[in-house]
Amino acid sequence: MTRHLYKVVYKIIWPNGKIYVGSDLTDRIHYFGSPSRLARAAIEADFPTREDRRNITVTREIIWESHTASDAEVRRVEVQAILALSANDPAVGYNLAPRFKSASTKHIHSLAHEAIS
Repeated sequence: MTRHLYKVVYKIIWPNGKIYVGSDLTDRIHYFGSPSRLARAAIEADFPTREDRRNITVTREIIWESHTASDAEVRRVEVQAILALSANDPAVGYNLAPRFKSASTKHIHSLAHEAIS
């Protein structure tokens, strides 16, 4: 049986409902991402007690897949998914990039842009 190698973008759902979006170019079932040191610290902070860590269920959902996409396309889709799902908003998820801009920050940047235009 021939197995097609898929490149995937996945969503990890933690027990607190927060998400992490990542990609896997090798389609390994055991791969659950490699968040940065800061993202790992944020995850650990959300589960501070021994009881919090004793029994957890983490879900990995493939949200996009392709066996013909380039690595660059996979990474582009990953960033699009991070933004579409707000996984970079600390209230929603653990992705640190692209950097989250709150609505108030976006509004301030918009006003500043209008002022210099």
